[in-house]
Amino acid sequence: MVLLFSSIAVGSAIMMITRRSPVISALYLIVNFFSVSAIYLMLRAEFIAIIQILVYAGAIMVLFLFVIMLLSLKDESKLVENLTYKKLGAIIIALLFLSTVGITTFFAFTDKFRTLSPLAEEMGTTEFIGKELYTTYSFPFELVTFILLAAIVGAIVLAQKKFE
Repeated sequence: MVLLFSSIAVGSAIMMITRRSPVISALYLIVNFFSVSAIYLMLRAEFIAIIQILVYAGAIMVLFLFVIMLLSLKDESKLVENLTYKKLGAIIIALLFLSTVGITTFFAFTDKFRTLSPLAEEMGTTEFIGKELYTTYSFPFELVTFILLAAIVGAIVLAQKKFE
């Protein structure tokens, strides 16, 4: 079952980056988010699976669709790119790199991690994540909230300057 959802995730990611229409790409990205969430569910990480759906498939996708609507890409001739030797070379180098990473990962982890940690069952639960987030990682958590607040204020300031 994990192989099914992982193949759906990889297939939808490939379809997402190869589509010309940004709306169709966004729909394939939603399929990718749901398949990754299903993988998290099978790994018994319920909290991460629900956050994957709520944050990414919900909020981030709404943001992407708003950006697509604001850009109003009616002229799709701007999206067409020609295949040049540089792009073909980049594709070949990327495929070689990915195959090298895959082969290295396969041989590095073969029969290495057969036993699970005794805490593996509870690590994906909401209680464990909340306890770790507000005790061990409380300072980085608060730091991220201030960074996000600064980003929101910056976006509002930039949006006000554009409309004035």
